[in-house]
Amino acid sequence: MSSITRRDFVRTGAAAAAAAALPSPAFAAPAVHTRGAARPVVIASDNGNRFKNGGDVTGVQKAFGMIAAGADVLDAVVAGVNLVELDPADDSVGYGGLPNADGVVQLDSCVMHGPRKRAGGVAGLEGVRTPSLVAKAVLENTDHHLLVGEGARTFARQMGFTVEDDLNTPNSRRLWLEWKRRSDPQHYLDPAQRAEIGHRVGLEMVAEGLIDPNHYYGTINSTGINARGDICGVTTTSGLAFKIPGRVGDSPVLGAGLYVDGAVGAAGSTGRGEANLYNLTSYLIVENLRRGMSPKDAGMEGLKRIAANTVERRLLNSRGTPNFGIQFYVLNARGEHAGVTLYPGGTYAVCDENGPRNVPLEPLFQGSPRD
Repeated sequence: MSSITRRDFVRTGAAAAAAAALPSPAFAAPAVHTRGAARPVVIASDNGNRFKNGGDVTGVQKAFGMIAAGADVLDAVVAGVNLVELDPADDSVGYGGLPNADGVVQLDSCVMHGPRKRAGGVAGLEGVRTPSLVAKAVLENTDHHLLVGEGARTFARQMGFTVEDDLNTPNSRRLWLEWKRRSDPQHYLDPAQRAEIGHRVGLEMVAEGLIDPNHYYGTINSTGINARGDICGVTTTSGLAFKIPGRVGDSPVLGAGLYVDGAVGAAGSTGRGEANLYNLTSYLIVENLRRGMSPKDAGMEGLKRIAANTVERRLLNSRGTPNFGIQFYVLNARGEHAGVTLYPGGTYAVCDENGPRNVPLEPLFQGSPRD
């Protein structure tokens, strides 16, 4: 048996004491996983960095400035899109948005608050210039997610919003009259013929430069995140130009025009609402983020799903790909973002500590939808 020196005894005793001071493995505290600090940013469709409603800042600038000053993220992004809703120069959203086939402006919007896990929306709302604020009032004051039509209008009036008889501007009325003149020269047509002519005429007016191609389908989407990682979003629109009265697209529908998961990220859309509605693509994109995809890859998978489910001949071009446009704006919980689109062209708006700018959208296909 070997002898032990005094030095060995002291070393061994110290080690034993240190071990005894450690918690027993059976009672070890659980690991705590915390999300890293986010990079504050606001993103939006390109009109979020174009229209100022007579002021000095664009929508994304206003929203980011409010977030930087400590405002709630939903309050900030809604205030940003309010500039676009109120600006008559943007005829795809709010006041002066292109009306339906009867010449009536009907508006849709939804909002989602990530931290509070609450949402609100309105569809077919007439007479209120800022449907996003009415959607926010639904979130704050009701147990519901979506109010529509006359009920939404009555609710807005009860909440103190000004309800006007007509939201047309001279420009939106002029364009509706031009569409009406071209599509219905004999006043009434066979229903099938009328639908075909009406859509064709609308696209002709886009091709002639009378209607901004981005405004034929309309819409602004905006999402933002602050340094704590709070994520919120809003989508608002006057819908498809000259639509059938009562038509509701993707914009006010959770999971389609907008989806927010406060722990994962957000996605929203502009473009052909029916394609997005069928696939609930914004929800799909956020689920892709949950699985670890980057914002760009998550968005591209959403576009691929739309392309795979577009099979009607009338919706396909000569190459067998969709003959329409749709875009998604994707933001994850770290403040990383991307904008994706079916075909090349277009930008999306970004504002962060480096200021506002427009960033090119990433296309899934080459060429154009009408090839």
